[in-house]
Amino acid sequence: MNFKQLEAFQAIMLSGSTTGAAERMGLSQPAISRLLAQLEEDLSLRLFVREKGRLSPTAEAHALVHDAQGLMDSAQCFRRHAEQLRLGGFRRRLLKVALPSTLATTLMPTLAKRFMQAHPDVVLEVLSGSYNDAERALLSRDADIGLVRLPMEMQGLSTRVSLDSEAVCIMPTGHPLEHLHEVGPTDLIDTSLILLGRQRQIRHDIDMAFRQTRVQPRVALEVHSVSEACAHVAQGLGVSIVNALLVQHCPRDTVTLRPFRPRIAYQLGIATVSNATETPLHDTFTQLLVEALVPSPLRNDRPAAG
Repeated sequence: MNFKQLEAFQAIMLSGSTTGAAERMGLSQPAISRLLAQLEEDLSLRLFVREKGRLSPTAEAHALVHDAQGLMDSAQCFRRHAEQLRLGGFRRRLLKVALPSTLATTLMPTLAKRFMQAHPDVVLEVLSGSYNDAERALLSRDADIGLVRLPMEMQGLSTRVSLDSEAVCIMPTGHPLEHLHEVGPTDLIDTSLILLGRQRQIRHDIDMAFRQTRVQPRVALEVHSVSEACAHVAQGLGVSIVNALLVQHCPRDTVTLRPFRPRIAYQLGIATVSNATETPLHDTFTQLLVEALVPSPLRNDRPAAG
């Protein structure tokens, strides 16, 4: 029996399937099935039975889940202590934060400077990736705080703060659409688009907006972060539709922003593991992150004259 097997067992208990557990752990479904089979063999117990295509925990699984959680918590505590020793001893505290790639490279350096000036005894570890990556990092205790998209896809997490946002259209400065107060699908007919990858929720909402107006989007590039979209737009390769909360932290001296209509609403959240012990350190960082994320007035929010 090993830690990975226990982690897979708990993930299946929470998600109700090996597929859901695989997503939580960032593994393949066959890998989760192998871990479960190995654990059942090591324990000589049947932990799940398949009923109507779904895994159902046995009485033995329910009896063991609390002990499994205790072992995992102890292992995480052991790892945290080891990390503290590696970083210079118990006098130095460690705070691990998961952020979207765009914010990790644009917002976080300034935010880290403010935070570390106030807390010189704290070591910050920044994890970057997708919102799903942040959820997985929180659940595996690889992160203490994470910025996620709401509603969250995985169970076992709690939202400390929620932030409302919407989609905006960004275009190169001087673009023909710059004179508009807002931009919709019909304004983008035959316009080259730079859109986030199809697996993202914002892309699904954008595609739906185009379908509802019977406009076929002309996709020129697909990217995987808002910062990438901004960089390509700045080169004059097309226009993009992105989350307003994130784009405000990208360089805007060569791009113009306009509200996108129909309105696409988004909600982000600052999350932690459910029932996690709240500390003043977590509260301080959360407050700084919220202050940094609150949209400032857009420099390019007025149509050009003429």
